[in-house]
Amino acid sequence: MGETIFSKIIRKEIPAKIVFESETVLAFRDINPQAPEHILIIPKINDIARVTDIDGNRHSKLLGEMFDAVNTIAKELGIDKDGFRLVINNGENAGQDVEHLHIHMLGGRKMTWPPG
Repeated sequence: MGETIFSKIIRKEIPAKIVFESETVLAFRDINPQAPEHILIIPKINDIARVTDIDGNRHSKLLGEMFDAVNTIAKELGIDKDGFRLVINNGENAGQDVEHLHIHMLGGRKMTWPPG
């Protein structure tokens, strides 16, 4: 996987509104929010471009840490009770714009189905 805008955000070369950071995970507000709360949760490693690049043996702990971050953020934002949506796009046809695994966390409003 090559250099992405997320790599620069991880290194703090590009500013972002960070809402959570650990040794392995970074979460920040999306610059084009689709809901009142729209957070991107990313791994700090850059070898997972897509879901299809995940190796369960190597990445299972990291994925658990990403979902732990989701729960922490939801509680901090106060959306853990009313609900939120998680979206992971995989590839261009699914709407993935940045080739770095990321979870979109959307909340703060009622979601509709199907999503689109």
